Amino acid sequence: MSSLKYLKSKLKFIKALWSPFKPFKLKWYVGKTAVGTPYFYPRKWVKATPEMAHKATMDYIEREENYNKLNPKYARKIKPYDEVYQEKLTYQFAVPKKIGFDFVSLGWKTKYDDYRFEWAPVLSFVFFGYQIAAIVVAPEISHYWESWLYYEYQTDKTKSKQERIAQCRKEAPQTWRTLGKDGEEDIITDYYDLILRKKYIKS
Repeated sequence: MSSLKYLKSKLKFIKALWSPFKPFKLKWYVGKTAVGTPYFYPRKWVKATPEMAHKATMDYIEREENYNKLNPKYARKIKPYDEVYQEKLTYQFAVPKKIGFDFVSLGWKTKYDDYRFEWAPVLSFVFFGYQIAAIVVAPEISHYWESWLYYEYQTDKTKSKQERIAQCRKEAPQTWRTLGKDGEEDIITDYYDLILRKKYIKS
């Protein structure tokens, strides 16, 4: 994949701004590093130093010893320190970024032919333990992105936006039932009514 195509694929979520879905917003964070990109704080991979290899070796030995104490019937042979140390010297280890930018695109996957939201897009800059981050925030975030993904990838692009949304509602409904409390009636919510622009909400 060329660099231009790769960039376009990473920025494809921006198309939601011109879709029938409500426009997403940016939430800013400024402070000590606290926003993941996506799961871990901004980090980079470096070649092992002797100190890193030593620590990783001691962690391995401690884990194995603890396992053997808890599972004497299934005790595992612990490799010698020197063997593990030499092995760890060939590894790379993740360390926090001191200075640098990170961009995380929309995280999603398909499962059983359904679209599953994983994480929101984030633009991050870190500087010696501090961070400025712009986080993409959408209403009813999981319902929003899973519905938009279906709209973008599964609906008939030769049809009007209204027709494509009708297809979404039919093939990928977002109607959820919440159990009522103490005998109250169940609450039924159609999330399309919360994530679409007004002109696309059925009357």
